[in-house]
Amino acid sequence: MTSIQRSRRQVRLSRALGIALTPKAQKYFEKRPYVPGEHGRGKKRAESDYAVRLKEKQRLRAQYDLSEKQLSDTYKKATHTKGQTGEAMIASLESRLDSLVLRATFARTMAQARQFVDHRHILVDGSIVDRPSYKVKPGQVIQVKPKSQLISPFRAAAEGVNQEVLPKVPGYLDVDLAQLKATLVSVPDTASVPIQVNIQYVVEYYAR
Repeated sequence: MTSIQRSRRQVRLSRALGIALTPKAQKYFEKRPYVPGEHGRGKKRAESDYAVRLKEKQRLRAQYDLSEKQLSDTYKKATHTKGQTGEAMIASLESRLDSLVLRATFARTMAQARQFVDHRHILVDGSIVDRPSYKVKPGQVIQVKPKSQLISPFRAAAEGVNQEVLPKVPGYLDVDLAQLKATLVSVPDTASVPIQVNIQYVVEYYAR
């Protein structure tokens, strides 16, 4: 899939789910805040309880750009974690390396954050980590590799370009943008995570 095709897909998916998944999708979404298709502007039909929960699950999956298996596995692991399952799911998803690269505004989209990790541009505590699903622990430091900081996308990030279109950096991250460095200071809490989801509906979907 080319970058243009992916961008168009994300715009269409954004409209279908009612959330902007990328900065580019946000612009289109503001112009066309209705679902795609011939009848997108028509009166909305009432959705069943199942449909509502399915859609919420799809919204969560899309915001983290995960496969169904990845999200399902996250739910299963969260059910064995102390505390509320929904909060454990969010903490797990948000502790992923690709998620934190995006939250720190080193990347512009989740897909780009994943690509940066895959291409070995990201260090954790000084060592290269090329697994987007790597779980960062509080106290660990994420940084763009010094050599990679010379690349155009990272120079733009250091100048704050991504901050203009992304949500404010959450409180569980301490970011030094000029150095393209971020420290996870605490376990991500549901209230601070910049996503749109009713996590209880997601839990109910999987628990059915």
